[in-house]
Amino acid sequence: MITLDLSKCSGCSRCEVNCSFFHSGKIGRSGARIKVVKIEDTGIDYPVVCQQCQERYCTKCPEEAIEVGALGQVIVSPTLCTACGTCEVMCPIGAIELYEEIPHVCDLCGGDPRCVKACTLDAIHDEPDVTEAVNLKEFKKGSRGLDPEEKRLRYVMSRAEQLRQNWLAERRG
Repeated sequence: MITLDLSKCSGCSRCEVNCSFFHSGKIGRSGARIKVVKIEDTGIDYPVVCQQCQERYCTKCPEEAIEVGALGQVIVSPTLCTACGTCEVMCPIGAIELYEEIPHVCDLCGGDPRCVKACTLDAIHDEPDVTEAVNLKEFKKGSRGLDPEEKRLRYVMSRAEQLRQNWLAERRG
C-alpha cells in the first residue's frame, strides 16, 4: 500500500512524472496513476493514489475486468475492459480514471512503485505489510456525479482539514 507523509510533500510532481513514464514511456499528468492535487490558497500539496480500500468499489466492474492482485494492487484486464467507466464512477476519491480508453489506477508497478523511488523528500512510502485497509465509505456518499478531479479535490480538502486540526492541536501542546 502506498502511504503518504504530507508534511514532507512539496508538490514537485516527480511521482506523477515517474509513474507516467514507467507506464507509458511518456511524461504527462494524464497518464499518471498518482495525481498531485495542489491547493494554492492553503499551501497543501497532496498526492492522491489508490488506497486499496476495504470496499474495493472499482471491482464492481460489470465486465469483471478488475481484480485485486497478490500485493493488494488493482489489476485491469485490457482484454475484458470495455472502457464503460464504471470503475471511474465508483471510486469515491478519484484514484481511478479513464485515459485513452484505459482505466488508470495504481498497480504498485509490479511491487516496485516508481513514485516512491522518485520522491526525494521521503513523502511517499510503499508499506506492503500494512494489513488494515482504508475505509472510504465517508467519501462515497458525496461523490455521486463528480468527475475524478472533483473527487480528488474533495478528498484532499477533507484530509487537509484533518491535518490542520492535528497541527493546531500539536501547537497548543
